[in-house]
Amino acid sequence: MNKIGEEIEKLTIELVNIPSVNGTEGEGKLSNKIFSYLKEIEYFKKHQDYIFQVPLKNDKLGRSNVFALLRGENGSSGRTIILHGHMDTVGVDDFGNLAKYAFDPKTLMEKLKEIELPNEVKEDLESGDWLFGRGASDMKSGDAVHLVVLKEISKLVSEIDGNILFMSNPVEENQHTGIIEAIDVLNKLKDKYKLQYVMAINNDYICPMYKGDKAKYIYTGTVGKLLPSFYFVGKETHVGQCFEGLNPDDLAGELINEINLNVGMCDEYKGEYTLPPSVLKFTDLKENYNVQTPFSAFAYFNYAVHNESPKKTLEKLKKAARDAFERAIKKNEDRYKKYCEMVKQEYEPLNFVPKVITYSELYKEAEKSFEGDLDKKIENYAKKLLSESVDSRYISLKIVQEVFNICTNKKPCIVIFFAAPYCPHNTLKSENDGEKEIIDKIKAYTDELNEREEINEEFKIMQFFPSLSDSSYLKVDDNFDELYSITSNFPGWNKIYGVPLKEIKKLNISAVNYGCYGKDAHKWTERVYKPYSFEVLPELIMLTIKKLFK
Repeated sequence: MNKIGEEIEKLTIELVNIPSVNGTEGEGKLSNKIFSYLKEIEYFKKHQDYIFQVPLKNDKLGRSNVFALLRGENGSSGRTIILHGHMDTVGVDDFGNLAKYAFDPKTLMEKLKEIELPNEVKEDLESGDWLFGRGASDMKSGDAVHLVVLKEISKLVSEIDGNILFMSNPVEENQHTGIIEAIDVLNKLKDKYKLQYVMAINNDYICPMYKGDKAKYIYTGTVGKLLPSFYFVGKETHVGQCFEGLNPDDLAGELINEINLNVGMCDEYKGEYTLPPSVLKFTDLKENYNVQTPFSAFAYFNYAVHNESPKKTLEKLKKAARDAFERAIKKNEDRYKKYCEMVKQEYEPLNFVPKVITYSELYKEAEKSFEGDLDKKIENYAKKLLSESVDSRYISLKIVQEVFNICTNKKPCIVIFFAAPYCPHNTLKSENDGEKEIIDKIKAYTDELNEREEINEEFKIMQFFPSLSDSSYLKVDDNFDELYSITSNFPGWNKIYGVPLKEIKKLNISAVNYGCYGKDAHKWTERVYKPYSFEVLPELIMLTIKKLFK
């Protein structure tokens, strides 16, 4: 391994050694570690005002975004490339008895040799080409690559006509708070130093897409993510008169069957498909045992988007909910009719009517019967729930419940709304001359890299990074009219959660993902492939920077 690769491996291990599980003080500690590394780079010793940390607002854990601006000295171009990534990881419960070694790659790999492993994992471990540990792949190796590349490029600052902005963000693994709050900083830096953001390179992990896949994927955009949520209102009844009610769990069950892993709801764009929706949460809202059926239930789904408009998504969800509602009613009617035949009881139709509405429709209904300022009431209620540290998904739910209780119509229904997080989709499009030029240049850079005798990689350029990414917040492809379908149906938008859509539109940064090559992210066998990640990838990033600034 070359000297740059050795430094990247050493730094990766040092970063992994600091547990930075999402939602812990470790994220702040890693921020300090990254800042300390930057301070030791000779360029930043001379330009200390170009590196800084920005604490997250009202954050009890002391987490910060980290920035470092390297300004080329061979001209006055404002052209700027952003190198960015996240510093947090998921937890280590999946490691079981090995959890105490999860952040110590060297010890962990010795311990792994003592236990039975799947064949592929064992082969990788014995090869010596893979580094194991929580965050080794997702994505502390990517952070290390960016930091060392920045250090190497800083030695060439007199030859560069352009700028490099390094950015590391916490809270990527759930709410993306770090990058969302960083948008304001990016706009301020843009104005202060007259920067023109040409491209952002994320180094979030890449991986095989199927068994035996050796390709190294470069993504020119990222998948979007919605969290469509459903409040199910039934008609409660004593179980002794079970057919007189409508169980919201039954409504939810039908809807889950309708949506969960439904490949017909995958979004296709130019030959690339999203994964189908997945149910992430289901519960009824009955808190204690009794023989009354539940009154209400709650569910939400992961819903991936490539290019589908929010309006179309909402239409699909409404249709799915209505179909599920109608099936539940028909099933109950059929079973009640059969029961009546069994016990020789006269059958009378149950006469439940399907009702599916959006949160914005529910809100308008509530306004008609509410005396006073409903907006202010909901705002105060949201603040109260926030102060009690209620999960943001449940805050949105509770707002829906509060609005529903104001309405005079209490008949069974399904209310559709959105909850956090919301990740916009984006990709570089060949119809846009400027974006096509970036795609063509990336292809040229990978071809040029492969001309080197020691490099023989199969690069594939794809449109959408398939996992959730902070790159979602650098560019938004939907227009504001389409986005209203989300914001108007998001209880507590800009009160409990919000995305600075106007500011992102103003930035409109072409966001690509190169990424370290790894396997089993978010699993106890997480590992990163050193030969590509620590040697080829840095060369690709440096080639990109040099060529774009030539």
